[in-house]
Amino acid sequence: MTPVPSVADPVLSELLGLALEAARRAGALLRDGRPADLGVAATKSSPIDVVTEMDIAAEKLITGFLAERRPQDGFLGEEGASSAGSSGIRWVIDPLDGTVNYLYGLPTWAVSIAAERDGERVVGVVEAPMRCETYHAVLGGGAYAKGGAYGDGAALCTRPAPPLDQALVSTGFNYVTAVRTHQADVAQQLIPKLRDIRRSGSAAVDLCDVAAGRLDGYYERGLHPWDLAAGDLIAREAGARTGGRPGLPADGDLTVAASPGVFEPLQTLLEDLGAWHD
Repeated sequence: MTPVPSVADPVLSELLGLALEAARRAGALLRDGRPADLGVAATKSSPIDVVTEMDIAAEKLITGFLAERRPQDGFLGEEGASSAGSSGIRWVIDPLDGTVNYLYGLPTWAVSIAAERDGERVVGVVEAPMRCETYHAVLGGGAYAKGGAYGDGAALCTRPAPPLDQALVSTGFNYVTAVRTHQADVAQQLIPKLRDIRRSGSAAVDLCDVAAGRLDGYYERGLHPWDLAAGDLIAREAGARTGGRPGLPADGDLTVAASPGVFEPLQTLLEDLGAWHD
């Protein structure tokens, strides 16, 4: 089993340990079990929004592992896991965030697992196997990473905030043509006002990179709860501000995460550019 960092609340300690182990197992399955002839098993919002057999296998592994140990918990998973549960705990799972990257053999993809207690996110784990890095956070306990650049473990902290025109910001693009066309128009107007824009293909990784100080900010339209649940908590616990449109939480209309000094000007600019609608 994966070693569990010290957490005062025994329930949160248990949830964190289970999330870490489930993410580790799913990450190993995806990394080591990827078929050489991997193909598309299904599509979702459009013909280019794909699911592979490995997405499905990873979600089954995660939900099976968690349900065996906590049978009363609920689930919300990208590949169809959905149950209310009776314990007050719900697991929000993206078994493979960055499926198109994975399909093409690109390294930026991750397993994302969050736990909610009575509707509040309390645990988040993101496993990035090709980086050999695991990011995790417990509500009120800070954010941490281990493996890769972090060795046996280190606390995460956002970068000191630069002026917006010196900020490195990441984004993503929807798989529905009309939406991505609008997103490209927004990015075109945004680029001259920033240092530069990056596009990794994994919302979970982008949110963790904000937490780790590898990005100054991140925004995206069209995310689902499983895309952002773990990464949003990790970013906030590392000192980032997160939200959606001004005064609203991160949601499908807009998700923004950034160092505190970058967040408000970036959010305001995105609102002015209409980043949340066609």
